[in-house]
Amino acid sequence: MKRVLLYILPLLVIVTAGLTVLGVLQVRSVRERLMDDLARKARTVAESTAFAASDLMARGDSVAANRLVESFQRREQLQGCVLFDRQGRVFAITERVSAWGDKDKPYIRTALVTGVPRGGLERYGNLSLYSYVLPVESEDGAVVGAVEVVYDTAYLFDTLAVLWRRISIVLISLLSIIVIISIVVERQTYVLPLRRLTAWFGHFQRGELDRLTPFRARGELAKLVSEVEQIALSLRVARRAASSEAQERIRGEDRWTEAKLHDLVLARLGENALFVVSNREPYMHVVDEASGGVRCVRPASGVVTAIDPILRACGGMWIAHGGASADRKFVNSRSKLGVPPGDDRYILKRVWLTKEEEAGYYYGFSNEGLWPLCHVTHTRPVFRESDWRMYRRANEKFADAVVEELPARAPFVFIQDYHFTLLPRLIKERRPDATVALFWHIPWPNPEVFAICPYQHEILDGMLGCDLVGFHVQYHCNNFLDTANRLIECRVDAERFSVVQAQKETFVRAFPISVDADLLGAASPDVESEIERIRREFALEGKIVAVGVDRIDYTKGIKERFLAVDRFLEKNPEYRGRFVFVQIGAPSRTHIKSYHDLSAEIDELVQKINWKHSEDSWAPIIYQKRHFTPEEIRPYYGLADICVVSSLHDGMNLVAKEFVAAAGDRPAVLVLSRFTGAARELADAVLVNPYSIEEFAGAIRAAIEMPDGEKRKRLESMRAAVSDNNVYRWAANIVTELTALKKE
Repeated sequence: MKRVLLYILPLLVIVTAGLTVLGVLQVRSVRERLMDDLARKARTVAESTAFAASDLMARGDSVAANRLVESFQRREQLQGCVLFDRQGRVFAITERVSAWGDKDKPYIRTALVTGVPRGGLERYGNLSLYSYVLPVESEDGAVVGAVEVVYDTAYLFDTLAVLWRRISIVLISLLSIIVIISIVVERQTYVLPLRRLTAWFGHFQRGELDRLTPFRARGELAKLVSEVEQIALSLRVARRAASSEAQERIRGEDRWTEAKLHDLVLARLGENALFVVSNREPYMHVVDEASGGVRCVRPASGVVTAIDPILRACGGMWIAHGGASADRKFVNSRSKLGVPPGDDRYILKRVWLTKEEEAGYYYGFSNEGLWPLCHVTHTRPVFRESDWRMYRRANEKFADAVVEELPARAPFVFIQDYHFTLLPRLIKERRPDATVALFWHIPWPNPEVFAICPYQHEILDGMLGCDLVGFHVQYHCNNFLDTANRLIECRVDAERFSVVQAQKETFVRAFPISVDADLLGAASPDVESEIERIRREFALEGKIVAVGVDRIDYTKGIKERFLAVDRFLEKNPEYRGRFVFVQIGAPSRTHIKSYHDLSAEIDELVQKINWKHSEDSWAPIIYQKRHFTPEEIRPYYGLADICVVSSLHDGMNLVAKEFVAAAGDRPAVLVLSRFTGAARELADAVLVNPYSIEEFAGAIRAAIEMPDGEKRKRLESMRAAVSDNNVYRWAANIVTELTALKKE
């Protein structure tokens, strides 16, 4: 409607102005005509009255004169008549205008003196009257008095008001007709063709090629669609050719790389797009508090570390919660943008949640309920009905965002983690043809533990909407199958490693996640210079440097790590002044009380240990509590002699693999918790039980005193494992499994 008004507003203004001018001229003409008629009638009445009044006034017969003027009382528009003598005094007057005679009237005296008639409008109370004065002459031509005829002009103004109403009605009707005709014309010539064009583009984007009927239109829209049809045809041919070429390249390569994964996706998925769904977005736009400007940052997240290289290689769309302070400023009208910034490899679509939804779905149910439930860290899970409602609402909102983007034919949806247990079923109900996989990045507990959750049936039912559920290790797969078998009505197929529920089969597989070893292993001059800067800033030259990189979370064993450092220095005082532990701690989930309290406990513990062991300018623990980008973390891996990963319970822990890939060929050691998924692959690490502080302290000493040759040998073995089983192989295994399921 706004667009129509924009187009026709000049026309409306011109028509309104024209009709207004014509109306004014017409009203003026009618008014003049009515006034002429009124003056003529008044003159006629005054002349007839003057003829009779001259004789009466000459005789001084006031009684007969009053009967004469009272005869005007019975006329509707004629208000009355007044007779004046030679001196201008009232001789006779109609009772209806008796007060009219008391009014001072200079024009009466003028008429008596000059003998010239006079007519004009006069005010009488609230009335507008027309007065016509005619001098009365005797037979010899002498002026003996005057007669004034008074007419009510209300009918005249009523007539003009009716005329104005008619003109206004005509104007409004004409403007309405113009607007209606304009809307109809605009709809036929612009809106409907544009809607057809939009629908055509929608079919093309979703791959609904059978619905791309020829677009029948004329003019520029038809030319535009014609060009797009040619591009669409060329793209389809090119993609099919690329798919065939990709099949050949896959056969010729052994090691999984970004290029090989790209070829696999082309060969296996073809024109079907890959859709990734996660809570954490890979790129966030935040307002810098110091400068007030906006920065684009990558969050410290294992999911982001693993998935971002895959979508860089394959393209597709990543759908995530847009929760950063400046996220809305950088998306288009459909909440999308190309990422990475300046090197668009794939599309990021941001989903907006209210503060209430975020508090209930993310901080509440996900991280106060499911997170502690799945981690054996002796933190009691909290389940609230209000959080569950927000969790369901958020999953439904994400389902709407995903389904809106899915192409017409067999899309692949790859869902990440425990935030979206209901999402697979919601997608499958609306798009049964979609192939849906869920990867669970955290541990899966045994059935007794999971039975604590009051919403166990809804969660399992939602997850079994998937075609494939993936875990890091086989142990978690076994736990999931046991949980489904114990808690819901289903059939577990031990041979196919699947769960069958209502004739829907969900496969369960272990896919150990990894990192891009080549990217982390390439040390650039910038990284080397940053390593030297960090050494100088913290006086690390000549020191044995251990590094920890974690979110501040009770599952990461940060307190146990610091207690082990404390015990190590107690038992080995010769390392005072020689050993430094650098802890990078990213604040996390600070809205949750347990995390807030944990952060305060760690701060207090660091101060206590540093006070206890510090000498001169040396302190054993350097604690950096802020968010670090992956680029900022990389130099710390490069300078570390030891990397400590002490998770109390972890699905995989990619920090361990990142360190192995980034350490280079230096004699470095990984101290790794036995309770991580990574411990099953990185057997050459110094494995430790983080709950045993004595064992932990001994492991730190063993890592320091291990011969350099053994350090290099162990690190080389682990680096080969990470390099071979990299993130591209992980993604390739999932894509291969998904396409195999699709064929079945």
